[in-house]
Amino acid sequence: MNDSFVVAGKLVDVFNRKTFNAQVSVVNGKIEKITEIGQEQSNYIIPGFVDSHVHIESSMMVPSSFARAAVKHGTVATVSDPHEIANVLGIAGVEYMIQNSKKVPFKFFFGAPSCVPATSFETSGAVINSSDIEKLLNNPDIYYLAEMMNFPGVIFNDKEVHSKMNAAYKVNKPIDGHAPGLSGPDLKKYASAGITTDHECSTLDEAVEKINCGIKVQIREGSAAKDFENLFPLINSYPEKTMLCTDDCHPNDLINGHINKIAGRAIRKGANIYDVLTVAIKNPVEHYNLNVGLLRSGDAADFIIVKDLVDFDVIKTYINGCLVFDNGEVFINQVNEAPVNNFNCSKISEKDIFIPESKGKVNVIVAKDGDLLTKKIVTEPKMHNGNVVADVERDILKIVIVNRYKNEIPVVGLIKNFNLKSGAIAGSIAHDSHNIIAIGTTDNDIVKAINTVIENKGGIVACDSKQIVDLKLNVAGLMSTEQAEEVAAKYEKVNTQAKMMGSTLTAPFMTMAFMALLVIPELKIGDKGLFDVSKFQFTSLFTE
Repeated sequence: MNDSFVVAGKLVDVFNRKTFNAQVSVVNGKIEKITEIGQEQSNYIIPGFVDSHVHIESSMMVPSSFARAAVKHGTVATVSDPHEIANVLGIAGVEYMIQNSKKVPFKFFFGAPSCVPATSFETSGAVINSSDIEKLLNNPDIYYLAEMMNFPGVIFNDKEVHSKMNAAYKVNKPIDGHAPGLSGPDLKKYASAGITTDHECSTLDEAVEKINCGIKVQIREGSAAKDFENLFPLINSYPEKTMLCTDDCHPNDLINGHINKIAGRAIRKGANIYDVLTVAIKNPVEHYNLNVGLLRSGDAADFIIVKDLVDFDVIKTYINGCLVFDNGEVFINQVNEAPVNNFNCSKISEKDIFIPESKGKVNVIVAKDGDLLTKKIVTEPKMHNGNVVADVERDILKIVIVNRYKNEIPVVGLIKNFNLKSGAIAGSIAHDSHNIIAIGTTDNDIVKAINTVIENKGGIVACDSKQIVDLKLNVAGLMSTEQAEEVAAKYEKVNTQAKMMGSTLTAPFMTMAFMALLVIPELKIGDKGLFDVSKFQFTSLFTE
């Protein structure tokens, strides 16, 4: 890194809402001065993009590898919730993420995971209680209390939940929210408890109601949940109350674009450039009090040079004055990181997922492409030799959860809309406790897929009678220590295999992972049973 240098371009001033030809002087990682110049410039200088809510683990890469991929798209910082690895490894997992992130010149801002486990209705690998939260929030490397998914606990004054929130109040750190569909008096009580954000809005009416309650809405456009089209008008109507995030971004998506892609879509839909950059950069920096420069004199030199203000194709990325990306070349060193894990279960057999015949119809989970919400249908099961089996013709497949932390009897249910015509898919990414989840057309293929995950001590698998295609995830069963391009290529092979077997979903593995998320309605499945989220209680596969 040069101690001092100068760059020139058309500078986009988000604060004064003007664009002008300028020269930016950088000294010791900070912007010393910005000088307007007369010479016409072709490229644009803008502050670096910030992802306002992301689980790095969903990229299937450790933070240092994520950074190498993200800077190509002009991202300089992320507000990162290490909730996924915390559910597997507890505080040790959070510390792993922080320490790895410090090995690269990228700005990761981690939160204290508020809901580990997410509910008491599933088995996770660790528990983070209110005392642990208080310790984490006193760590200068922790910037906020991460998404409070237990919104019933907030509303009904659960003592442990409020102890965690009080710990954030004491150190004046913001509290992230997570309350899909919450409205009316319950929403007002949730917001009045100090919740400052929400990334779960799926309709414009829901988002506006939350904004009117004082909550800032993060427009999410990830690999599974895609809310941009519904929520885009917020950028025009509430630019000071809105942010952009990916939440969960798979490796094949990340290597092709990040926040810059969402910003570009907003511009093409007619949004004002200053509003877009306010939402994509300025708001998260100010809301979370991040040490990220916003292209002003005295700021950290965190900025990017782009070809235009539509596609946001990045030419150069600077972080603290360090050139980390230049015309296709990344200047962040690869980090060789030792893996950590928590995997303690034995292989299963077909008899373990046998569903004996019973009277009555069955409850079936109905998945939806690009949405974390599910529905429920009740129908007659298909039987074979006294066993409930997958019904490929009606697209009603078996879904299985295996506890990966200890040997327990698998939980088996039925699911619709994955459209597999053969084979099975499985993975150790199953939000939020990350037990093993599998969906398939035959018991044999389901068992084969699950046992491959167990043998690999984590990963994703797509298999049929002819072949097994897998991606090993040796860090907590969630991430790989390989680099972005390698992880993305292997992920694409597994994803392609799933689609060759018939799946019509955009991201079948991401969608499958959320079928175990017991805090998002309507019907989900965990390692302790089928769960009715609307009633917040277990239900049975068979109905009377």
